[in-house]
Amino acid sequence: MTHKAGFVNIIGNPNVGKSTLSNHLTGERLSIITSKAQTTRHRIFGIVNTDDYQIIFSDTPGVLKPKYKLQASMLHFSKSALSDADILLYITDTVESPDKNDEFLQLVKKTEVPVLLVINKIDLIDQQKLEELVDYWKNELPGAEIFPISALHDFNIRNLYDRIVELLPVSPPYFDKDALTDKPERFFISEIIREKILLNYQKEIPYSVEVEVDEYKEGATRNDIRCIIHVARDSQKGIIIGHQGKALKKLGIDARHEIETFLGKKVFLELYVKVSKDWRDKDNFLKNFGYEQ
Repeated sequence: MTHKAGFVNIIGNPNVGKSTLSNHLTGERLSIITSKAQTTRHRIFGIVNTDDYQIIFSDTPGVLKPKYKLQASMLHFSKSALSDADILLYITDTVESPDKNDEFLQLVKKTEVPVLLVINKIDLIDQQKLEELVDYWKNELPGAEIFPISALHDFNIRNLYDRIVELLPVSPPYFDKDALTDKPERFFISEIIREKILLNYQKEIPYSVEVEVDEYKEGATRNDIRCIIHVARDSQKGIIIGHQGKALKKLGIDARHEIETFLGKKVFLELYVKVSKDWRDKDNFLKNFGYEQ
């Protein structure tokens, strides 16, 4: 039987459920998920393998107008997904304004690959409003196939997945058949810690933080991990640490439990906070953190 393989790139505005859908489609929790916009900063591959096909799902940052260089790099990841896709999943939802970020939508209209327009969060509206949204998108993206879904409740995702398989081009696999992702363990450890920061801290703090795995020692029964939490300003360091170090201790406990689940072994986790002034606008920091353009 002929083998199929292809890149299925997931794009759309912030907070429409791209990462939730990506995790459903891959069957793995590769992308961190919170209710905050800009949770996803990198482009993350999730690879699904069978004997007959290989799907490389590519989760991308939400499309936004950059205010600093970090966001410009995030937008670059999203735009690059337009150029190397075999199939595009354009995700919208029932909450956002359909014409949000029209400039990026115009780029989607120019693509020559199949576009599957996914309307997420249909559990939040009634049938009449859903039909109106479907009509709107039929007019806006006439060449796209439309899939109303609820990623949270796993509704209609199987039909979407089956259509993706049908559209895959004939190709040998791009990655080893036992590969789950293109990212190393260190990346997911830093992302788990960053997710806990998004969940535990408010306002600007989570958006001013980057996590770097500074040391990683693998042992037979325990891994020793030391991470640096970079913040953009002096005042943020005190907030991350908290009174008598309590906030940082809670963060470490929450992160360690999940890292142990992810790695399947015990972990000794050390967290340090460092002021890397205005790192979001400095090329050397961005390159070191993997935000190359």
